[in-house]
Amino acid sequence: MSHRKFEKPRSGNLGFLPRKRTRHHRGRVRSFPKDDQSQQPHFTAFVGIKAGMTHITRDMHKIDSRLHKKEVVEAVTIIETPPLKVVGFVGYIETIKGLRALKTVWCSSLSVELKRRFYKNWYHSKKKAFTKYCANKAGMQDNESRILKYCTVVRAIVHSQNHLMKNMKGKKANIMEIQINGGSIADKVKFVKGFFEKDLKVDQVFKQNELLDVIGVTTGKGYTGVTKRYGLKKLPRKSHRGLRKAGCIGSWHPTKVSYTIPRAGQSGYHHRTELNKKIYRIGQGERYGANNNACTDNDLTAKNITPMGGFVNYGIVRDDYIMLKGCCIGPKKRSLVLRKGLSTKVTRASKEEINLKFIDTTSKFGHGRFQTASEKAKFYGRE
Repeated sequence: MSHRKFEKPRSGNLGFLPRKRTRHHRGRVRSFPKDDQSQQPHFTAFVGIKAGMTHITRDMHKIDSRLHKKEVVEAVTIIETPPLKVVGFVGYIETIKGLRALKTVWCSSLSVELKRRFYKNWYHSKKKAFTKYCANKAGMQDNESRILKYCTVVRAIVHSQNHLMKNMKGKKANIMEIQINGGSIADKVKFVKGFFEKDLKVDQVFKQNELLDVIGVTTGKGYTGVTKRYGLKKLPRKSHRGLRKAGCIGSWHPTKVSYTIPRAGQSGYHHRTELNKKIYRIGQGERYGANNNACTDNDLTAKNITPMGGFVNYGIVRDDYIMLKGCCIGPKKRSLVLRKGLSTKVTRASKEEINLKFIDTTSKFGHGRFQTASEKAKFYGRE
């Protein structure tokens, strides 16, 4: 009877309760990295759209690994990162209940995409948002002076530019706040005002080989049973009234089912944060004239990161992109928030320099064979 097991760790992390659908379709940054005033002012987050996955080839350099100086193939995720527009900033003061927004300063001209977000029905509206505010120059200067005098945290107000995202629907811009770290409050305000009405690109926030956190919403799977939802082991084949269920849901007394017992319910579409994802590459988009943003020193073929036929359920990556090691949460076209890592600890993964040898651009609709359209045409004699 030595094979009998009377105890096992429970399945499913209780730290994520309740497992219900999130209220926010986009990721929410609940904590930004700790501010270090000795550094220069910089942005701490960005927003991207998940395009799909591919794989790369590189030489691994880990002294304590069996794969040291050997060629490895790794899966990577491509996230398209169109530029954001900086339109204002918010000043926060510290209270006993946490941060409280004191004043907000907006730039003088705001796009229609942003104004649409403040209306439920843009077509029938009077379209008067911010007309009085832009005329009140004295009020804007007063708000800025109060921020400089009282506030301890400054966050920039940015919004997406939907007219650049051909793969996405909707005309209303998505708005979010990005904390500015580094320097004094005056330096932060001056830094943000320098970006007013300008595009903020991903390479101005992140660098290659950096570790970042991905915040977003997981893929929704609907109402599922306990086996899929918590990973419970199936019951023996001859079990009465089903196999994919919990064998015992609790004792006779107390006469209730504890919250720790796995039960069927909503699976997926949960708000989650993935920590320390390695940046393998930050590439320039086709929109800015890049026609070889997927070539490497070992593979000089002129090709873009979009695979043949486009990414499945997404299409063509036209803007700048960021390549992350491994997979990340969410389905295609899901908006993801990329945040600088909360941990400042220098690890072996953060110090490793990544030098890509090959990026796969074959078709993802099946077993792709050709890297470029010209290679396919040459193989079939069409050139």
